[in-house]
Amino acid sequence: MKKSIHPDNRFVVFKDVSCDFSYLTKSTVKTTDTIKWEDGKEYPLVKIEVSSQSHPFYTGQNRLLDTEGRAERFRKKYGSRSKAVKKPSSN
Repeated sequence: MKKSIHPDNRFVVFKDVSCDFSYLTKSTVKTTDTIKWEDGKEYPLVKIEVSSQSHPFYTGQNRLLDTEGRAERFRKKYGSRSKAVKKPSSN
């Protein structure tokens, strides 16, 4: 490999802020934050929103965000103001 053209591959801590889960791995990502890890050493820190500990696919828990469908919300909002268009019969 040529020297000084590849990014620095180092240990980095990724922290899922939604469930307070962290893991240590190698990465080339650049960050200014640091954190003290379980081994007593200080590592760069990357804060993430979703990880395998919080993603519904891996946890098996779906969050119900929308209890009504789109059509029901539309009817609720606009009521019967919209007129139904009748299709011409094909005889």
